[in-house]
Amino acid sequence: MPNRQYAIDNSAFDAYRSPTTRVQTAMTSWQKQRYFALRRQVFAREQQILSDQEQDGEDFRAIPIIALATSCGMTDDVVGAVRIFRVTDSTEQDLWFGGRLCVAAEYRRYQSIGKGLVNEAVSRALDLGCQRFLAHVQIQNEAYFQALHWQTLDQITVAGRPHALMQADLSAYPFMERKQ
Repeated sequence: MPNRQYAIDNSAFDAYRSPTTRVQTAMTSWQKQRYFALRRQVFAREQQILSDQEQDGEDFRAIPIIALATSCGMTDDVVGAVRIFRVTDSTEQDLWFGGRLCVAAEYRRYQSIGKGLVNEAVSRALDLGCQRFLAHVQIQNEAYFQALHWQTLDQITVAGRPHALMQADLSAYPFMERKQ
């Protein structure tokens, strides 16, 4: 009988991804910890745009929005993040900003998580009285945002990298009245 050997090639298997995600405001301590950990992973370690202490003064007033991966009704992890905040030092009373949009590497281009986060961010700001919504977007993501009904207002530099100052077309986003 011939000697048979089987080789397992672990590189042939994709990383596990939960079949379902949902987008919501980060509410619990662990959700907020994972929200900041994901931002650190993407912006400080992967992209090396910001330091490991990538948090700034805006985080004190920002609303953290997350994408949660779920499996069989149980939450697995925070796999996407964005923050929104009302600009208080502007002459425009209802100006809002979004930022720090990121998705965990294994969930990029999976289930439109980024689009869901942007939709929730703009819609939540609208619900809170937003009249104008802006964001600093990395140049490589400018076309992605244009496809989501954003327009480029200016080319700027943020953290030493080229960005586009972009504005959301608020009429393209649903107003989602929240029940308390």
